[in-house]
Amino acid sequence: MSNGIEDSSAPLIEHLTELRSRLIYSIIALIIGILVTFYFAPSLLTFLLEPTAKVLISYGQKPDFSTFAAQENFFVYFRISVLMGFALSFPVIAFQLWRFVAPGLYKNEKGAFLPFIVASPMLFLTGAAFAHYAVTPLAMNFFIGFSDFITEGGDTAVGGLSETGNTFIPRVQDILDLTLKFIFAFGLCFQLPVLMTLLGMADLVSSVGMKNMRKYAVVAILTLAAIVTPPDVVTQVILFAVVYLLYEISIQLVAAVERKRDKKLREDGYYDDDEDDGDEDDE
Repeated sequence: MSNGIEDSSAPLIEHLTELRSRLIYSIIALIIGILVTFYFAPSLLTFLLEPTAKVLISYGQKPDFSTFAAQENFFVYFRISVLMGFALSFPVIAFQLWRFVAPGLYKNEKGAFLPFIVASPMLFLTGAAFAHYAVTPLAMNFFIGFSDFITEGGDTAVGGLSETGNTFIPRVQDILDLTLKFIFAFGLCFQLPVLMTLLGMADLVSSVGMKNMRKYAVVAILTLAAIVTPPDVVTQVILFAVVYLLYEISIQLVAAVERKRDKKLREDGYYDDDEDDGDEDDE
């Protein structure tokens, strides 16, 4: 009896040891990514602030950004280095995850799972690029258009519709928060095809069910757009249009998964087309 317990516990210990080593490699990769990106943090910050800087220039203002605390720049750089360091080390982390789960998968499961490891970061980068180059400039132009600026002579110049006399001073932390919010919101939303395809492969969702849920999906996407974006209609409409398009693409991907599954089942003899036709004729 005791020998059986010892034999069953051995594989668990081996799995935990393997998990620990994979986590250590992932943490080391993350730390290296943070250190590397911290060195380039000023350049990365300039890149992230570039859309807002162009909007300021379009209003005739210098793209000067302010900080209001001695430690603010350090924490801004550290925040950028953590986020970008994770992005830089993600291939290593994904590889370690793959090495941990791959031994427990069949050959066909490995072939099905591996493309998603590649597609997921690519889709995230696509969503992040769309947010940085398309959404952020529109949103910043909308917000800054309601602000007043100080001219070189010290007078207040109206930059948009506002005549309240409130002077707009671009703060690095505030602009960065909004920019990163756009990037992560769109980056995560672009994961929808990957998520729905995986659920379709697990037979948890169907293309017919997704089609029938379109009206509920519209409400859910509108709610999502209202939560993850600032209260401007332009950005919300863009996010809604993009996510709904991804939802329609997900339906087609799930349908493709179902066709492939049905074909495999017919080849294995689980489906009998003649019997199916006979049942339909009886009906």
